[in-house]
Amino acid sequence: MKRTPLYQAHLDSKGKMVDFGGWEMPLNYGSQLEEHHQVRNDAGMFDVSHMSVVDFSGAEAKAFLRILIANDVDKLQTQGKALYSCMLNEAGGVVDDLIVYYEDDENYRMVINAGTTHKDMAWINAQAQGFAVVVTLMSDLAMIAVQGPNAREKVFAAMGGVEQVAGALKPFNAASLGALFIARTGYTGEDGFEIMLPASSAEFTWKMLLEAGVKPCGLGARDTLRLEAGMSLYGSEMSESVSPLEAALNWTVDLSDESRGFVGREALEKLTPEKTIVGLVLEGKGVIRDHNQVLTNLGEGEVTSGTFSPTMGKAIALASVPKGSEGLCEIEMRGKRVSAKIVKPPFVRNGKILV
Repeated sequence: MKRTPLYQAHLDSKGKMVDFGGWEMPLNYGSQLEEHHQVRNDAGMFDVSHMSVVDFSGAEAKAFLRILIANDVDKLQTQGKALYSCMLNEAGGVVDDLIVYYEDDENYRMVINAGTTHKDMAWINAQAQGFAVVVTLMSDLAMIAVQGPNAREKVFAAMGGVEQVAGALKPFNAASLGALFIARTGYTGEDGFEIMLPASSAEFTWKMLLEAGVKPCGLGARDTLRLEAGMSLYGSEMSESVSPLEAALNWTVDLSDESRGFVGREALEKLTPEKTIVGLVLEGKGVIRDHNQVLTNLGEGEVTSGTFSPTMGKAIALASVPKGSEGLCEIEMRGKRVSAKIVKPPFVRNGKILV
């Protein structure tokens, strides 16, 4: 299995290591529940160095990205501004979801998912044929996500000089400080930063954050936090056979420029989605699991991501159901049908319960 530059730091903090898509990663450091609440109430940090950073440079970098992804990078006019989108195949299915950051019209940075890096890079390089663009996989970088209501002030306390460049950053913007790239983004529904830095600096930075009172958190808490925040997971809410229109990601698709023929556009324009993603909150006791059958007022669906919400004290889920489903539904759980309420995600954002 592959290891991140922070592998030893995880062992030092007694991380329970598991196989995560071929990477040896910490599931938790003792209590997943405590780690979840740590992020909601204070500040926690995640090693996300298994994710891949890809840089695009060249005279046609912008033109290339305008056809590679479904959202339009032409919206990015300010240095450091970020955009969430999906890369689509010709059938309109999602090759991967990603964030792209703007440096200037000839330089962009993209963060893609860990488990899809090999196929993503093959896809990107195939699409790049004929464009004056250089695609570089930045394999010498590590990434640490620091998240929570106190995340920013603890990052500033731990990392000298960072506040000068990142103190005024608005959400979904990034700034550089030497080899550091600091983005005010995350996957938890809380404020904070995702910090990209040289692999050689990762362990020292992790220790400085520990000393500033940031607690390490594992994959378990990361998943319950992202699900409470109503954030999609590649391979669950979307896939190569599921379009962004069926994954409630319509807002990541920009069709306003009719001349922009991005990959998958033609298929999307012909698609009439019959399903969408909704939130579910269980009425009674139990835990909703992935792939549980859902019975709505308009027909059958399926749970795409299910868990117990530590913040709400209830079972919650995201589910693919017939478009227009509303009100109460039933979930097939262990041979029994249990009542649940259909809601609009997110469930929790910035520590507040929203449903």
